Amino acid sequence: MRATTVTPLEQLKVAGSLAAGFGFVSWHALVRRDPTMQLFTWSGRRDRYAVYERIRAQGPVARSSTGFYAVTSHAGADQVLRSRDTSVVTEGGPSESLDFDLSLLELDPPDHTRLRALVAPAFTARRMRVQEDRIRAAVERFTDELTRKLADGPVDLMDAFARPLPVLMITSLLGIPDEEVEPLTRYGDAVGLALDGVQSVRHHRELKEADAQLRALFQRLIDRRRTDPGDDLISHLVAAEADQKVTDAELVPLASLLLVAGFETTVNLVGNATAALLDRPDLWRRVTDDPTLAEAAVHETLRQDPPVHLTGRTPTRDLDVDGTTIPAGKGMVVLLAAANRDPAVFERPAEFDLDRPNLRDHLAFGSGIHHCVGRPLAEIEGRLALESLATRLPGLVRGGRETMTTGVVLHGRRSLPVRLAR
Repeated sequence: MRATTVTPLEQLKVAGSLAAGFGFVSWHALVRRDPTMQLFTWSGRRDRYAVYERIRAQGPVARSSTGFYAVTSHAGADQVLRSRDTSVVTEGGPSESLDFDLSLLELDPPDHTRLRALVAPAFTARRMRVQEDRIRAAVERFTDELTRKLADGPVDLMDAFARPLPVLMITSLLGIPDEEVEPLTRYGDAVGLALDGVQSVRHHRELKEADAQLRALFQRLIDRRRTDPGDDLISHLVAAEADQKVTDAELVPLASLLLVAGFETTVNLVGNATAALLDRPDLWRRVTDDPTLAEAAVHETLRQDPPVHLTGRTPTRDLDVDGTTIPAGKGMVVLLAAANRDPAVFERPAEFDLDRPNLRDHLAFGSGIHHCVGRPLAEIEGRLALESLATRLPGLVRGGRETMTTGVVLHGRRSLPVRLAR
């Protein structure tokens, strides 16, 4: 397909919007010293956990100088996420400004309920247990390749292991042919970063390209499955269209969301968990001695350094959250990563503790009707990935300086060099 073009007028509009946004953020973050807006600055993202604590110091619910509310408490976050008096539709949300359909992420009931009911059966814990041998085989294959590469020196764990594994699994579940897989990581990166809004004129161009390519890919697959159905999720959705449970216009955005959500967060989970353990040699030794601790390491990573840091809601009526009344229509940011370090719920919240008795009480996957449908798949992939690394490569250590992703919503490692200890 020919590359998508961005007209000079579009570039000018994007540049103007970015300049206005930069000025707005800078004024509130630097002049008014609003810690919530500091999250949207480079320095704030580099030290985001310290910023969360500055927000928490203002109370369990803090009001930004821009007018929206930030929820940091575990109880408040859980309440907001479960409330039927909130909407995921936010004014100026990503798809509104990007012309990119985020499907389930920006739908309220009844449409959300209808579409979620179509995809949820593919990701149940029972279905994932059936898939576990297949996931394990894929993990071992990538561990084999990583082991061979490590014989020659340091290797980037993200490129060699953390990225290809979830990409392979979600594309297989969707029924995407192997020859179509290679560019999908690049498209996923563009879409994942877009959850924070357009970052640059170049990012706008990359996002339009990703949108066009993903639409073309899934339209080809949908057309193929209408005449040649298989045992994959795309075939299941096409069958649901025939039964009038989903419309033709909804199919492509839904498939695109499942693809991107199916690997972007798991990539960060594997990278964040491995980094956490390698930074704590005593804990890494415990996991290598007892690989069953990999499951605890996954959940403690999801609590202490999760892949998704925040989500938005808008109350449809005045809502009391932890003693603060949030007026109907006012935007709320639920700071999941801050709620996961709420000292009222987790002792020594900044500490990575494999023996934490309530480490599963995190909100990394959200809660309520919008909790992550792919949670069982992500948990199994994370657990099996860590088990394999601990069993096969117990001598793994850091091999160089890592680089971080730059998003506010999604958080992880762009690169994580590792090597085998001599």
